[in-house]
Amino acid sequence: MSENTINHSVTEQEAIDREKKGKKVVIELQDVRREFHVGSEVVKALRGVSFKIYEGEFVTIMGTSGSGKSTLLNQLGCLDTPTSGEYILDGTPVRKMKRSERAILRNRKIGFIFQNYNLLAKTTAVENVELPLMYNKKYNAKQRREAAVKALQAVGLGDRLEHKSNQMSGGQMQRVAIARALVNDPAVILADEATGNLDSRTSFEILVLFQQLHRQGRTIIFVTHNPEIAQYSSRNITLRDGMLCEDKVNTCILDAAEALAALPKPDDE
Repeated sequence: MSENTINHSVTEQEAIDREKKGKKVVIELQDVRREFHVGSEVVKALRGVSFKIYEGEFVTIMGTSGSGKSTLLNQLGCLDTPTSGEYILDGTPVRKMKRSERAILRNRKIGFIFQNYNLLAKTTAVENVELPLMYNKKYNAKQRREAAVKALQAVGLGDRLEHKSNQMSGGQMQRVAIARALVNDPAVILADEATGNLDSRTSFEILVLFQQLHRQGRTIIFVTHNPEIAQYSSRNITLRDGMLCEDKVNTCILDAAEALAALPKPDDE
């Protein structure tokens, strides 16, 4: 397979073009390459990855271990920069930015959701959600609180504002993490294995929430090793050996709410 080979049919590419016409480009990668020097060897983690993600898309990015998925996640999250090529986030070129500049861009433009939630222990839900706003001078203490409460209400946790992490289930903690990702009104939500630590029912509850956010016009990138997740997103990008090997529009998106309703009821219900 050549480095520029992408597996999609003409009809799929036409579908991409039609759907994207007139939509804002939120993410653009232009021949992004990332190399690491390990002793005398050069490890080519990304080998010329190019794609655009448009406003309002729900994109899954998949790949097995060693595919470059984690390296790509670090690029998209402004945690690292390309060796060559360019990454443009919401109109801003990232590669030549200083680390401090990337940190500000990351705080303003990206809402992160992690597999392990990354909530502060012994801290309430509302305080956890306020955290990204602590670095934004546009918000005073009252405004931070109001924005955090609104975000928690949006994910169904309006009655859990003062609960701490050890007082919540895994699903509730992930909802707090999603609220924290939303509170800054980011250009893109970047989720890393966001259902990886959850049981089947709770995973579908979180997928229902992601689909609701998608319908509201949010741009979502969901990085996962689970191929089932791709059935619920609008587009799937697959990496192999540091290259983009597949980019497909999902023309038959499954409804996570229907899948959740079809699951056996818990014994305690």
